[in-house]
Amino acid sequence: MLPARGEEKADPSLPPDELVLSLAAAKAREVAAYAEEDDAVIAADTIVWYGGRVYGKPHDEAEAAQMLRTLSGRTHEVYTGVCVIRRGCELRRADRSAVTFRAISEEEIAAYVATGEPLDKAGAYGAQGKGALFVERIDGDFFNVMGLPLCVLGEMLKEQGVGLL
Repeated sequence: MLPARGEEKADPSLPPDELVLSLAAAKAREVAAYAEEDDAVIAADTIVWYGGRVYGKPHDEAEAAQMLRTLSGRTHEVYTGVCVIRRGCELRRADRSAVTFRAISEEEIAAYVATGEPLDKAGAYGAQGKGALFVERIDGDFFNVMGLPLCVLGEMLKEQGVGLL
């Protein structure tokens, strides 16, 4: 496994699905430049989208708390872009899920932020961790909310000739 190391630069004027596709493709291309031709290079990028605004990874605890306050009691969208490059062929797909949070108290926000979990997650929460306590409903792929829509990825790999079963 070789992680992308480049700076994530994106055009904020792009719609959310195009934004995540752009970011995932940049990561995949960076790694593909060093990979063997037969390797399957997989890259993904996830954002939270609410009110016409991107909620990426918070820069600090204060920003994480503010993001959680904003999302509390509301439905937001999670977009993940996936890019697979193999044998010179690049496939890109985006997936979208709607996530509804229950109302979150200030005490809960403070306790959750203190765990450190929100600091490296888009939208300041991890649905696969302690942040699951805030998720009332997910309409769409749970794995998309975690950051890698496995059904989409499986289909892409199949198109690239990679069998998973």
